[in-house]
This record gives sequence, C-alpha cells and structure tokens, in this order.
Amino acid sequence: MVKLTDYSAQNDLTYGRGYVYSIQYHLVWCTKYRKKVLTDSIREEIIQHLTNLAGEYRFRIDSMEIMPDHVHLLVDCSPQFVIPVMIKILKGNTARWLFMNHPELKKILWGGHLWNPSYCVVTVSDRSLDQVRHYIATQEVRK
Repeated sequence: MVKLTDYSAQNDLTYGRGYVYSIQYHLVWCTKYRKKVLTDSIREEIIQHLTNLAGEYRFRIDSMEIMPDHVHLLVDCSPQFVIPVMIKILKGNTARWLFMNHPELKKILWGGHLWNPSYCVVTVSDRSLDQVRHYIATQEVRK
C-alpha cells in the first residue's frame, strides 16, 4: 500500500471559503474483464499519474493500492467534487494516458477499454455515528 499523507500530524479539517469539511472516500474500480495488466512498471506509472491528477484537481490521496486487476484509493476531497465526475476524471485520464504509452494493452483488453464501467465508493470517517449524534445534540449548549 502506498501511504501518501500522514493525517496524524495534520488538522483533520480543511477550511474552504465559507465552509469547513472532512470528507474521505474509499474508491475501488477494476480493469475490464478483471485482466491482470496493472503490474510492474505500469503499476508504478499509474501511481505517479494518479498522484499528478490529485495535485491538478486539488484533492488528496491518503492511501493507494494498485493491484494487478483493480485500484484502491482513499481520497480526501472538497464538497464540490461530485463522485461520478471524479471517477470519470480518474478512470478516463489514466486509461487515455496508459493507452498512449502502452498501446499493447489494447490488444490484451479486447476492444480497447481499460476499466470496467462500474466502481465502488464508500464514505469513510474518523468519527463514529455516536460522536456525530453527540456533537449535533450538544450544539444548543455550545452557543
């Protein structure tokens, strides 16, 4: 697993213009036909490319694991990110970039599609449901 951010040394809240947030998503997507093509140098290139995309689109990748047939990311992003759009950016950019640099992948992946169209997204929080309920319940007292 590639650990990209040390949250223990940081404030876990991010401040935007007029809002404060802490939003993390666990994203998973697979190669088409679960073909094991994300290996060796291709794996390393995907790590670098996804890291570059995070910088370009201004979200943080906390953890990343590139398996031979799927990708796991733990991302921290602003509330403005719409998850389907984010997934489209990540999958579309990596597919286009990889096919340009590794045209042999199109032959392995019949029809030239790198990614399966589906994906999994799970919200992640360092706060438990009970902590959030308590925080909301005690807001009247904190005024």
